[in-house]
Amino acid sequence: MKKFGLFLLGGIAAVILLANLGPMIGLAIGLVILYFAVKGFMKAETTSKKVIWAVIGIIAACSAISNIPALLGIAAVYVLYVVYKSWSGKKQDSNDDSDPFVNFEKQWAEMNRN
Repeated sequence: MKKFGLFLLGGIAAVILLANLGPMIGLAIGLVILYFAVKGFMKAETTSKKVIWAVIGIIAACSAISNIPALLGIAAVYVLYVVYKSWSGKKQDSNDDSDPFVNFEKQWAEMNRN
C-alpha cells in the first residue's frame, strides 16, 4: 500500500512538473537577465547607461515575477526526489538488536534460567 501511495504521489508531482516546465524556464531566463542587468548597472558610469540597465532590470524582474508559478514546479521536483529516495530505501527488520527492549527481554530470560 505504501508503494501505491508513493507511485500516486510521484505521478502527481511529475504532472505538476511537466505543467510548470515552461514557467520554470521563463523564471530561470528572467533571473539570469536580471542578474546581468544588476551587474551592468553597478559597472555603468554614465547616467544613460544606468537608465538603460535599470529598464532592462525592471523588464527582467517583471518577467521573473510573472513566472512565480514555477515555484510549484520546483516543489514538485523536491517531492519527486523524496519519493525516489523513499522508494529505493531499505526495509528495516522488526527484530533489531539495537532495540533496548529486545535486549532487556533476552537478559531477563537469561536471568530467569539461572
